[in-house]
Amino acid sequence: MLTTYTDYLNQWNSQHPDQVWLRERSGDSTTDWTWSQAHREINAMACWFESRFATTGQSVGLLSRNRAHWYFADLSACAAGHVVVPMFTTAPGETTDYVMSFTDMKVLFVGETENWDQVRQVLPEGILLIALPGVDLAQEHLRWEDLVAPFRGSMPAYQCQADDLVSLVFTSGTTGVPKGVMQTHSSNLIPIARFSSTFSMAVGAKFFSYLPLAHIAERQLIEGSSLVNCGEVHFNENLTTLLRDLPLCRPAFMFGPPRVWEQLQQGIIAQFGSQDAVDAALEADAEGVGKMIRDKLGLDQAQYLLTAAAPTPPALIHWYDRFGICLMEGFGQTECMGPIVSRKEERRIGSIGKPTDDVEVRVSDEDELLVKAAGCSPGYYNMPEKTAETFVDGWVHTGDKVRIDEDGFYYITGRVKDYFKTIQGKFVAPTPIENIFTENPYTEQICLLGRGYSKTVMTSVLSAIALEQPREVIEAALLERVKAVNTEVDKHARIGAVIISSEPWSIENRVLTPTMKIRRERVEELFGDKAQELAREAAETGEILLHWM
Repeated sequence: MLTTYTDYLNQWNSQHPDQVWLRERSGDSTTDWTWSQAHREINAMACWFESRFATTGQSVGLLSRNRAHWYFADLSACAAGHVVVPMFTTAPGETTDYVMSFTDMKVLFVGETENWDQVRQVLPEGILLIALPGVDLAQEHLRWEDLVAPFRGSMPAYQCQADDLVSLVFTSGTTGVPKGVMQTHSSNLIPIARFSSTFSMAVGAKFFSYLPLAHIAERQLIEGSSLVNCGEVHFNENLTTLLRDLPLCRPAFMFGPPRVWEQLQQGIIAQFGSQDAVDAALEADAEGVGKMIRDKLGLDQAQYLLTAAAPTPPALIHWYDRFGICLMEGFGQTECMGPIVSRKEERRIGSIGKPTDDVEVRVSDEDELLVKAAGCSPGYYNMPEKTAETFVDGWVHTGDKVRIDEDGFYYITGRVKDYFKTIQGKFVAPTPIENIFTENPYTEQICLLGRGYSKTVMTSVLSAIALEQPREVIEAALLERVKAVNTEVDKHARIGAVIISSEPWSIENRVLTPTMKIRRERVEELFGDKAQELAREAAETGEILLHWM
């Protein structure tokens, strides 16, 4: 195995210079970049870095939608020995302010981004702004085209090493301030090689880039995997064109958090008109309808479809199974990517699978998942205490609680810090209760509250299927589900009420992180007062309450 990103870039430039690596779409037109074109562009910018900075190790920010020049900016900074700090295009100003200040950011590449009006107000004094092609900034800035022009055809003097610090990937910050997870060439390439083998990625495989590249999963599974496997990446123009762009790519591999699979599900149901129409079509011709949907989504050539980053409702996985679309669950985090995944020959719905090859896993006395493997992060940037808490004697303390069944399958049962105590002073683990509750087809986003409450309260957002049903049908189904949950959990953890939110939870209303994880503290902020009121009433009356908001 080669040991740096630049090794792979040089290899494919030498062996397949005219092969397309990256494809961008804008409306009806496409722009392709071959390995040789990309190689020339990346190394030209790396040479500019060397002409501008006397030392390596500068913090270089990257704020843009997914596009070819995101890769070019990323790899050029690495090739010159600098440290890339990718930032979410939806992050609020206070988060970007913290990241830029904390890393002492010297350069910021700016592409198309939703949050520029907030970011520009908190820019550090003296930071160099570099506009990617096609982007105009009102602030003083440099232009990509002008910087690379004098250096095309040149190569940087710097020689990358496997243990170079190449990136700081900031966690979503569901609790506390974001932590900058340090990444080296090795901590990227070793996991990529490991899951390339597990997922059976072929040389020349096609990849679809649509999730934020500031997320380690998109960066490794798509950008990194394309480098390691000489793949071809198709960039989604924007989320509104997802159903147009995905079939034009027909990827061999695709990763999506549960929210993405839910949104695709909604699109399919909408095209049929209703879930009843979907059921009727499948009953009449399951094989034909399945093939039609796989073709329409562009998943007909997919070898592996991964759902991870948050718990996936079993009902959603079963729904896709009916179309011959097999979603595989797995586990990974920025500190230790992809140590546990499901395999086609070994799949148990609800389980994240089994450890991959060359990964050691153990469970602590507190049921916390611990991982030891080559390719883990070396720690958190400028946070020695946090590093010492998480990285102990070579073991990564993931913060996730797990159980293992009799056949060796792993199940996430919650986060160590998500446990809360009700008014009775007894601990409640929300994730197992949420998992049982998701076995209904009428909710797609849920979060259990109860810290200090008389009863626990399930907050929820309705699914596309539920929106077709009368209110009384939904209420009856949710009441039955609560009763089923309450027969399986301890008395102090039983659900006393369900809140049904009229507004979907999203990144925009800050209930979801940029990686589509639910922020429990934000749900508490929005629904906590009403939830506590309902919990008291449920405890007093002994009834299960439903409340629409």
